[in-house]
Amino acid sequence: MGVEQFVEQIAFEHGGLRLSALANGEGPVVLCLHGFPDDLHSFRHQLPVLANAGYRAISLALRGYEPASIPENGDYTVESLASDIIAVVDQLGSDPVHLIGHDWGAAVAYTAAAAAPERFESLITMAVPHPGRFAREGLRIFKQFRNSWYMGFFNVPQISEWVVSRRDYAFIRKLWRDWSPGWTPEAHVLERVIDSLSQPGVLSATLGYYRAALSLKALTLSAAEAYYPVPVPLLALTGEQDGCIDSAVFERLMKPKDFPRGLKLERIAGAGHFLHQQQPDVVNRLILQWMENRHAMLD
Repeated sequence: MGVEQFVEQIAFEHGGLRLSALANGEGPVVLCLHGFPDDLHSFRHQLPVLANAGYRAISLALRGYEPASIPENGDYTVESLASDIIAVVDQLGSDPVHLIGHDWGAAVAYTAAAAAPERFESLITMAVPHPGRFAREGLRIFKQFRNSWYMGFFNVPQISEWVVSRRDYAFIRKLWRDWSPGWTPEAHVLERVIDSLSQPGVLSATLGYYRAALSLKALTLSAAEAYYPVPVPLLALTGEQDGCIDSAVFERLMKPKDFPRGLKLERIAGAGHFLHQQQPDVVNRLILQWMENRHAMLD
């Protein structure tokens, strides 16, 4: 079933960019942020479940994932990505929202929550640990450095675009296989992702995230800047077979002192990097329990 069959298609404007989104339900807002290589349909298993539980679930297309959201200045720093999210939350109303992020969406979620904690009721991240910890400590772990080879490759403009797009984006299909070994998503899932990346300028925009992350400015942050605290209650999920960011590395880098309002870690069996798509029932149950407990604490 296509996610469009049971959701609204909406959009937000920020800084001259138009950010598309899918929305479903009414109630407290749950904002979902996808990663790479993926798109806003990543949360097709979560939106209807969240809506049925009494939430307004919104899946947002991140900056650069459609031609209308490609910035003229090519700014894909995580701080600018986070500013998009804060602007969207402001447009949604005054109540704090629950923020869910997968992969790059998780990196953006940490940054947005650190910059404006009062706008977020809780944080749920999947597959990517604290960005500062990952950059300064995770890449020093040999197994993780080896798994992250693609990050350096994406910093070779033009050549990386050519390699990624050739043979009908065979590179992207391989990443999905490697990152979630033993799992084959429905054919339409990858076709939709590839259709998204094939739009004018979008592939270069998405690779721009990695180029910004490995810029001189990003790599020379002080320890205080890199290890910023995230003062929002956090549920962090990792897939046991994640071939992108190893689950043991993920757990090692998630330090309670970085999350002063609480950190809960969960490892999902039978899932790799795309855990919310591989084990949606398990992930949905954990998300709902987490948010219900947060609301119960406020009552």
